[in-house]
Amino acid sequence: MFEEIIMAFVQLFFEPTLIFMALFGTAVGVLLGSIPGLDSTVGCALGIPLTYAMSTNQAFIFLATMYIGAVYGGQIPAILFRIPGASEAVMTSLDGYPLTKKGKADIALGTGLFSSVIGSLFGVIVLVLIAIPLAKIALEFGPAEYFALAILGLTAVASLGGGSVIKGLISGLLGLLLATLGIDALSGISRFTFGSRMLMSGISFIPAVIGFFAVSEVYRQIYNNPDLSNFRISPSSSFHKKVSIRLPPSVELKRIAPIIAVGSLVGVCIGILPGTGATTAAIIGYSVAIRMSKHPEKFGTGIIDGVAACESANNAAVGGALVPLLTLGIPGSATTAVMLGAFMIHGLTPGPLFLINDRPLLFTIATGMILGSLLIIPIGALMTKSFLYISKASYPLLALGILIFSGVGARATGDYYGMYTMYILAVIGFFLEIYGFPVGPVVIGLILGPIAENSLRRALIITNGNWLPVISRPITAGLLILSLISLLFSIIQSYKFYKKRKSI
Repeated sequence: MFEEIIMAFVQLFFEPTLIFMALFGTAVGVLLGSIPGLDSTVGCALGIPLTYAMSTNQAFIFLATMYIGAVYGGQIPAILFRIPGASEAVMTSLDGYPLTKKGKADIALGTGLFSSVIGSLFGVIVLVLIAIPLAKIALEFGPAEYFALAILGLTAVASLGGGSVIKGLISGLLGLLLATLGIDALSGISRFTFGSRMLMSGISFIPAVIGFFAVSEVYRQIYNNPDLSNFRISPSSSFHKKVSIRLPPSVELKRIAPIIAVGSLVGVCIGILPGTGATTAAIIGYSVAIRMSKHPEKFGTGIIDGVAACESANNAAVGGALVPLLTLGIPGSATTAVMLGAFMIHGLTPGPLFLINDRPLLFTIATGMILGSLLIIPIGALMTKSFLYISKASYPLLALGILIFSGVGARATGDYYGMYTMYILAVIGFFLEIYGFPVGPVVIGLILGPIAENSLRRALIITNGNWLPVISRPITAGLLILSLISLLFSIIQSYKFYKKRKSI
């Protein structure tokens, strides 16, 4: 295996076209990831027609590096403007944007970049070294295990209530309620549509995220700052022309190193599970970081720990998502499902025989992804600098641009219902935050609710409605016990925080 990796690197650096494809794919990915409504899935779908004119190696280096760049790119507007460029960056905005408001945008971006590179490289290493054993473990996951995994992710909502578990749970329940709108995936029956065509397809995720995070923040800034003529999104002192990204001090890097390591491990493991993807990885990674922290009440208020956990997890999930695709022929995410089409175009069949018949391509893709992970550093710095200049604009002009781009991103769902959904949820998000209810748990419920519901119902169908075989499966039981411990831990920490605040 070592010799094959060396040969792949030699091939990469002696073929300038492969280096160009890695550079081109990474740059396009970062650009797409930073634009709301355009993510890695859309990028790969648009890029597949271009691969007709490419060789096999060129095509998959281009698509794989685009995937890496897009997952990273979503953090830039999420940190600077609270607009997740991609769904994978939703959790990043919870701590990234508060850091920007504190005048520490450069450190937030530096932490995000560093964590992204480490997570991405770790994902590639896992892809090469332990793809087959991990893919076999992933095969053990059935509907019951996916249900338990979603429940574990949902326990994170209790820690995002700003010190109030009750408020976090209420917001999470609202997200679960919104997830039930539309046509039921299993029975085909309309639920809570009230005769509205707009609700027939449910709540689209992209308009929901943009509404809850971007547009509602514009409303809130206008509400808190009636005189916006001299208002800036962050103190200008933090946006020096010569400095766009700054790493935290070495002491802080050492402190968050375990968080990045655990986040990367969580990201790979979640990414390997078919159908989960980097967004779920970021949620689970953030939840685990809260449990690891000595001060969980600080999460969501603007600490680099939250940024490090999310970005290491979602970027590591990229390499993880390719594991089941290449070894089993099962897409690990929506983006790898699109990439499956590229394999068919080039006459390849991912699966067990792929590692026998086309083994060199695995190492070519891996080396291209390593190069793409490193290229994130200069490309990300250049892209971030342009966003930093934008953030210096007066807020009325910036708010207008945010609303325009938000509308375009919401319109990406294909009809005007996305825009209506965005503005309605923006108003709901505005009032939630005014009264101290966090919007993060709402989005978590919206993401994980369908996974939990549909998986549980499928598991009960298999067991003829018998709950005991569902919850007694070893992996399922273990995850549910972890969920219970996680929830109790959040309640205890919240109680301690309340007692401490009351004594002050």
